[in-house]
Amino acid sequence: MTKINIKIEGVPYAVEEGLTILEAARACGYEIPSLCAFNHGECSRGSCRVCLVEATGARGLVAACVYPVSEGMEITISSPKAVEARRASVELLLSNHNQNCQQCDKNGNCELLHVAQITGAREGRFQGAKTPTTYDELTPTIVRDTSKCILCGRCVARCQNAHGMGILGFENRGFKTIVAPAENRSFIHSPCIMCGQCINVCPTGALMEKSEIARVDAAMKAGKYVVVQTAPAVRAALGEEFGMKIGTPVTGKMVAALRRLGFKKVFDTNFAADLTIMEEATELLGRIQNGGVLPMITSCSPGWVNYAEYNYGDQLDHLSSCKSPHEMFGAILKSYYAEKIGVKPEDMFVVSIMPCSCKKYEKERPEMECDGHRDVDAVLTTRELGRLIRRSGINFTKLPDEDFDEDIVHDYTGAGVIFGVTGGVMEAALRTAYFVLTGKEREGIVFNEVRGFESIREAEFDLNGQKLKVAVTSGMKGAKVLLDQIREGTSPYTFIEVMGCPGGCINGGGQPYVRPALLPNEDADILDTYIEKRAAALYSEDERQTLRQSHNNPQLKTLYNEFLGEPNSHKAHELLHTHYSPRVGFDD
Repeated sequence: MTKINIKIEGVPYAVEEGLTILEAARACGYEIPSLCAFNHGECSRGSCRVCLVEATGARGLVAACVYPVSEGMEITISSPKAVEARRASVELLLSNHNQNCQQCDKNGNCELLHVAQITGAREGRFQGAKTPTTYDELTPTIVRDTSKCILCGRCVARCQNAHGMGILGFENRGFKTIVAPAENRSFIHSPCIMCGQCINVCPTGALMEKSEIARVDAAMKAGKYVVVQTAPAVRAALGEEFGMKIGTPVTGKMVAALRRLGFKKVFDTNFAADLTIMEEATELLGRIQNGGVLPMITSCSPGWVNYAEYNYGDQLDHLSSCKSPHEMFGAILKSYYAEKIGVKPEDMFVVSIMPCSCKKYEKERPEMECDGHRDVDAVLTTRELGRLIRRSGINFTKLPDEDFDEDIVHDYTGAGVIFGVTGGVMEAALRTAYFVLTGKEREGIVFNEVRGFESIREAEFDLNGQKLKVAVTSGMKGAKVLLDQIREGTSPYTFIEVMGCPGGCINGGGQPYVRPALLPNEDADILDTYIEKRAAALYSEDERQTLRQSHNNPQLKTLYNEFLGEPNSHKAHELLHTHYSPRVGFDD
């Protein structure tokens, strides 16, 4: 890469040609405050004016996030003119902002508050009317509060870049401009897939997950038998809520914290991930052997299921009928397990700790119940669990490592652990499908061909003479490509894995925020590496497991022998399987 010479604050530097002033300054150790700029230009509208600096050759102050460096450029960040301009920009944003910081769940992760502190912004310098507010909390998943929106456009860009969708956009003009779905509809009346990626990038509290902590509190107060399950991706990220390095696995401390929060039992959703593989792999082999609809597509991700129902209602028979693991676990806990321990299903309250905000929506779907009992009663995101732990005064980093409750639904294998990473469901299914078709375990347990983070990955395997061509994708851009092939009749695949969020559950809409400006101890490239670091935490746990194939889970064998009969049995379909329906994108 060609280098050019510049000066920042009078100090000479050689930087890569083509960088913006903001990028060049960061590479040289300077942190120019910014709000609209995000992730290598994913969003750089130059609209917030918080990154104004002086640069030679410019007629006035320039927005560092969009202004490119050039040979011999001299940049001044700390001149009185630039400092005052940045301060005024932030004060103008604050003048139209709902400043209830103490009540905001993003307090501590708010980038507007961060730049206000850096720039020395003064409260109330500019007074006047505020833009009319929309407060949308109709969905079980996302709350939109335009009184906290700074019109940075990050959410608009993320929806487009991650999924090729345009759910959010700028509505109205001038002082009345807001960010909203078309015609300022609620998310519930739009084809939003509820993935929560917009929440992850929003620098303020304008977009938040809908908290269910109060629902859990009420269940405990009412004397319910409250049990909790945790998804695999949570353990790879929860430590970040307490200042631990990204990628630090905290399984033992997470269990210890949940036990101290008063849950009757602390379970691992990995048990149900193994259960999902038994059902899903059996369904796949049944379709192959009996001329069923192929390719079969995974159905673990509720965001992906929403996308399919909105956009490919004519292709829904390609989706596996399996519920997602945490819903399966809820159904088993309120039937098999409740009967074993002598608790009535209506007295049991199942809480799922999930990396995914869309799981809140999923649990409310009418199909997710058996015998009149909801499979899952409440979903808390990884972030909400962090808030609950802090509220309870628990010093997370000082906790001992403890194990999940040893019970009849306790065991899990490494295959269940890797569900949290894109390609993990595929790999887990292949481990079991190989055994079923060949009668022996695969010599190399790892299927590297389906690992990685490319948009679409494909591979072909010979399973005892049965050719199996598979594809893996995460994010709806890749899903669209694969679904269009199916619709056109050109798909070469037998089995496809789709996850809603890019990278999989480790990058779910309920995971801890990755804000480089608020993570001074992380590497400068953390936005490029955090997904891989979280994935490595799950792969390492898989490697440490004695059992790494779902069909070898001894408690699953007992569950089938005593209760379900066999995978895909009538009983299994009653409890563990579901159906899907086409949906209208915009309604009233």
